[in-house]
Amino acid sequence: MTGKPKYRRVLLKLSGELMKGGHDFGFDEVAINEFGDQILEVNQLGVQVALVVGGGNIFRGGAPFAAHMDRTTADNIGMLATLLNALMLQDAFEKKGMHIRILSAIPSPNIAEPFIRRKALEHLKAGRVVVFACGTGSPFFTTDTAAALRANEIEADVLLKGTKVRGVFSTDPQKDPEAQFFKSITYSEVLKRNLQVMDTAAFAMCRDNNMPIIVYDATKRDSLRRVVMGEEVGTLVHGE
Repeated sequence: MTGKPKYRRVLLKLSGELMKGGHDFGFDEVAINEFGDQILEVNQLGVQVALVVGGGNIFRGGAPFAAHMDRTTADNIGMLATLLNALMLQDAFEKKGMHIRILSAIPSPNIAEPFIRRKALEHLKAGRVVVFACGTGSPFFTTDTAAALRANEIEADVLLKGTKVRGVFSTDPQKDPEAQFFKSITYSEVLKRNLQVMDTAAFAMCRDNNMPIIVYDATKRDSLRRVVMGEEVGTLVHGE
């Protein structure tokens, strides 16, 4: 392994779907440990790593029963689900020797620190991995939006969106064998083609603050190291 990482500070967005691996619900120990190994590797390279994790492996607002719930209540449940995921990551990562801190947007003093930007920066500069839990702390915002917000707040070099697919395609590659893969694409082209990189609010926040986004397949072993080293992995979404 040679060379220096291209990115010194990254915000990694992991969906709750990735936490459950091949299961229908809950947690996949193998998948979580593999993510931990990848994060430990880049952390040891000197890369400052912050994470935002979703909660879809525990609760999904799009589930049929959620359609009959009060939206604010459903979103609150979803945000708390991300705190459960953060605790699971903390336990798994600490067993690998990582120093990790959970910063929650919803006060949970017995199990997490409150989100304070300066505190987050102190942890990152000290080499600790930071997990941002409970989204933005407010309903009606997705964890994608929370990731965009936190990436800008901590002045990350890039927002990494870990998914189960290679990157951004012109159409759904699972439905369209002719789908075009993009190695690189501008914010304006994403909007023109109506590509679903992130939700509208999250994408606008990245575009307006010139925060580059890399969408990549987080299930591929060694993918995170390759991304932070500057290899052409996934899709880079950038300014003009």
